Amino acid sequence: MTGKNVRKKAKVTSATVKCVLDPTSMKDWQIAGAAEAYMKPFLTLGRELGLRDDELIPMGQRLGKVDFAKAMARLHDQPQGKYIDVTAITPTPLGEGKTTTTIGLVDGLGRIGKKVVGAIRQPSGGPTFNVKGSAAGGGLAQCLPLTELSLGLTGDIDAIANAHNLAMVALTARMQHEANYDDAKLAGSNMRRLNIDPARIQMKWVMDYCAQALRNITIGKGGKMDGFEMDSGFQITVSSEVMAILAVSKDLRDFRQRIARIVVALDKSGREITTRDLEVDGAMTAWMVRALNPNLLQTIEGRPVFVHAGPFANIAIGQSSIIADELGTRLSDYLVTESGFAADIGFEKFWNLKCRASGLKPNAVVIVATIRALKMHGGGPSVKPGLALDEAYSKENLALVEAGCQNLVAHIETVRKSGVTPVVCINHFYTDTADEIKLVRKVAEQAGALCALSKHWLKGGEGAVELAEAVVTACEKPNRFHYLYELDTPHRERIELIAREIYGADGVTYTDAALAKLKLYEQDPTTRGMGTCMVKTHLSLSHDPNLKGRPKGWLLPISDVLIYRGAGFLVPVAGAIKLMPGTASNPSFRNIDVDLETGKVTGLF
Repeated sequence: MTGKNVRKKAKVTSATVKCVLDPTSMKDWQIAGAAEAYMKPFLTLGRELGLRDDELIPMGQRLGKVDFAKAMARLHDQPQGKYIDVTAITPTPLGEGKTTTTIGLVDGLGRIGKKVVGAIRQPSGGPTFNVKGSAAGGGLAQCLPLTELSLGLTGDIDAIANAHNLAMVALTARMQHEANYDDAKLAGSNMRRLNIDPARIQMKWVMDYCAQALRNITIGKGGKMDGFEMDSGFQITVSSEVMAILAVSKDLRDFRQRIARIVVALDKSGREITTRDLEVDGAMTAWMVRALNPNLLQTIEGRPVFVHAGPFANIAIGQSSIIADELGTRLSDYLVTESGFAADIGFEKFWNLKCRASGLKPNAVVIVATIRALKMHGGGPSVKPGLALDEAYSKENLALVEAGCQNLVAHIETVRKSGVTPVVCINHFYTDTADEIKLVRKVAEQAGALCALSKHWLKGGEGAVELAEAVVTACEKPNRFHYLYELDTPHRERIELIAREIYGADGVTYTDAALAKLKLYEQDPTTRGMGTCMVKTHLSLSHDPNLKGRPKGWLLPISDVLIYRGAGFLVPVAGAIKLMPGTASNPSFRNIDVDLETGKVTGLF
């Protein structure tokens, strides 16, 4: 979301919505509610996009899914449009408006006559009901309908939770039966003994809230009919490997093969136990068949947006799906997709994992920056959700902005290392002064990026025209896209490359346990073709969220190494990262309610 409490008042009427929408005096849910009265029917939206009725799966009047297999069978040989990724500088805990910018850019490109499609990630219940809010955009750059998008959409995240937890059911039931049955009784039940090691379970249960009280639990308490007693816990649903598999799968066959490779535990000799070993892979896939089809929604200005896969690039891949991007590039001149958090993690994973899996190559990359975040990185006062911003963020301070631009330059350099032209988007706040904006433009251009000021939050597509034109220009520049590493590069060399070249570390350290696991994986020839999916904080270029700007003179500490065989990732964990976030003391669910006269949800943002 984007600091809407400090925006300058100015009334705006959307070109396609026949009502006054004023983001300076209306909350996001109020804007969405007014605009939704003028939404295009789902079938109309799909037909305008170039889809046939038998390729559209309505789920009510306002949204639905696209039958990806049917559509791609027809569109497979269609020329592909330009491919744009939206990332950001290292954000404040408030976020810097990356989804808002994605939606604004979609409408901005539409305003200059381009056929454009957006692709964003589905909001997680964790941040929606915590402090960051829904990932629907904001102001006049929103994805509609807000309530459905924010509260479960068409059930994809629920399907992921059910598929993931079914694997845990299969695992824990198998452990109970093996503990209670002799070999003859197991054989009579058509089961072979797997000898699962309860101390080396590789998965936890999932739920889509920030529930710190469930991070570490004991299950199976009671008698032998109550399961196998052992330590367990929960992680947030969107961090599940099933979500990562949804993001990188190309079709149902690819998805089914990946699901079968998920490692759920090790046996007592150290052999991996997979979902295939538990014979649960087919049933897990059954939960996910409908979820493989991308959801089709729209902007306030009526332009199409695919919503598919999920967030949290600090603990997951955090990308919109390959399926949505493949379809969108064949239906448009420009496809604008979104990566999680800043360029050091979101774009790095887009670049070296997602693009490698899809074969798609970006034509331009947008880096979202705010004056607010640059001031924080320049040494400004702490920014904390729920607390008023220090006045340093509403008064001109060129020294803070200039010092903070070192963080922006680091992200520009990261994008340029991929061979693609970066476009810095200054996401405008009314307190930003002309001299502050001029300074950021100068720094961005000197670092080799194009730069545009965008007022999409306040003015929708009209406010994003300058950004859209800059993106079109960037797409026409020479493109020398290449990966940071090849798949035959040893994993330790890749980790060192990412640490030094992307994060700015002086090197890497390992705990004894992490190094021992990494050495074992490196001896396994099946891991050589896997990607390297780093886990670290999104609040700093480093592993330490308190180190702002562009930290120097530090080492990246790897505390663990996980393996996601289904997604095809080796996962080094840097610093103290929790797969289950915690709910803050002033969560947004306090403000969410239902109007008892109309039944409409209020308070979402």
